[in-house]
Amino acid sequence: MEQLRWNGNVVSPFDEASKVYKTARGYKCKNTGKYFNVRTQTLFDNTKIELQSWFIAIYLVTGHKKGISSLQLGRDLNVTQKTAWFMLQRIRNCFGIDAAETDIDNNNKLGGSGIAVEVDDTIVGGKVKNMTNKKRKSIAENKNERWSNKTTMVGYLERQGRLRLQAVNGYHFIPDLVRANVDAESVLMTDTANTFYKVGKDFAYHGVVDHGKKQYTDGINSTNGIEGVFSLFDRMVIGIYHYVSPKHLQKYANEFSFRYNSRKTSDLVRFNTLLSNCTNRLTYNQLTK
Repeated sequence: MEQLRWNGNVVSPFDEASKVYKTARGYKCKNTGKYFNVRTQTLFDNTKIELQSWFIAIYLVTGHKKGISSLQLGRDLNVTQKTAWFMLQRIRNCFGIDAAETDIDNNNKLGGSGIAVEVDDTIVGGKVKNMTNKKRKSIAENKNERWSNKTTMVGYLERQGRLRLQAVNGYHFIPDLVRANVDAESVLMTDTANTFYKVGKDFAYHGVVDHGKKQYTDGINSTNGIEGVFSLFDRMVIGIYHYVSPKHLQKYANEFSFRYNSRKTSDLVRFNTLLSNCTNRLTYNQLTK
């Protein structure tokens, strides 16, 4: 872990310019006088769980094609479900290596000159017919509740390239999200939704397929790739997690995107990539507030 984080040159997390001393208590930052170790200001900071258990959890989460439930991880590590869930959420918090943003840097946009990027949206949430009698009765009395557990998710997929998924909040304007995440020189591929017609003119080319007319491909125009991604995401949620709350949906989207983007690499490479990105520490209070 020290090799991945510092590559032989230890850097103080409190002052990068400071000289560092090695002591019996770990490392000491000269400028601040604070002690630290390789776990400081990382996913593993202030944890009572052994690093070996954390490494096993990371290996399992990154290696399983559709993820692993907290109940199963708890059995594998011999810890409680609550502990396993907290570990999983901490790990998911580090998956956002290429997460979508509303004002993403130009150098990190998807696509580019002549590159096709498929964009589509989907609704994540349970069907009314699968809800309890009490919930179905409540929805029948108040139609607005039908959407109370549903969240829109936008997907961006480079053909033969990267994937991004973004859970959309009420204040997000989807055309702005598309402009922020896709390079203007790209070949944009969408369906006929008005949302995408508004933004299509801002790109080098806008290819459209009309699903209402049973059209799924028209020459190079197609959104079959991103729709396949949504199908795989649904399999993950339905088969492994069963339910994902709107509050935590983005973390699950980042987890899925990480595995999709690294699907052609080895388990070891995925493990090391995540371990190199584990600088985000999530506390239990932050997670449950």
